[in-house]
Amino acid sequence: MTGSPYSLLLICGIVITFSFWRRIAKHEPRLLLIYLAGLGGAFLGAKLVYLAAEGWMFWNSPNRWMAWATGKSVLGALLGGYAGVEQGKKMIGYTARTGDRFASIAPLGISIGRIGCLLHGCCLGRPCEPAWWTLEDAQGVSRWPAVPLELAFNLFAIACFAFLRWRRLLTGQHFHLYLIGYGFFRFGNEWLRATPRWSGEFSGYHLAALGVAGFGMICFMRRARAQA
Repeated sequence: MTGSPYSLLLICGIVITFSFWRRIAKHEPRLLLIYLAGLGGAFLGAKLVYLAAEGWMFWNSPNRWMAWATGKSVLGALLGGYAGVEQGKKMIGYTARTGDRFASIAPLGISIGRIGCLLHGCCLGRPCEPAWWTLEDAQGVSRWPAVPLELAFNLFAIACFAFLRWRRLLTGQHFHLYLIGYGFFRFGNEWLRATPRWSGEFSGYHLAALGVAGFGMICFMRRARAQA
């Protein structure tokens, strides 16, 4: 995921989500530190999961340093961001729940990033027969609309969490629900994404997606028991 459009929209997403979070933290400055801890964890996690899923495959490539420097994974960002937030809260002694707030801004930031993918033409789906729902790449090849589907999923998630907040449903579980939903969505979408495969049709991102969904389910069940 490289190139000017993506980079600019990535920065734009950070600015927008930070502005949103700053309003939330107006009366609690420690929340800004938690946001920064989550952001740092997200970038670290995004890099580590990318390297584990496909970055290592570029070891003998003359362009490996560019690939390693620019490659990142949304799945890793979610796991790393969660870890960063929890570690940040522990370090400053903040005990209130923040997941529902992050469930509002995480899909927003990812949506902005996926618009950058659309403009730059990266993160493509696999070639397929032309149809009204396919997406053409720069060479005119019809592809599975992997990025538009992910953008639609995240916009739908934003609407769902707005409804849950409005009705005060499943309080404290929203980010866990997002991890579960995105993990399973990404696992299904991954079969038709043009990503390097470990074995047969299975890629490293399949494993990462199951990890995100499984982690979300574990956290959901723990929180449900604690609330009960």
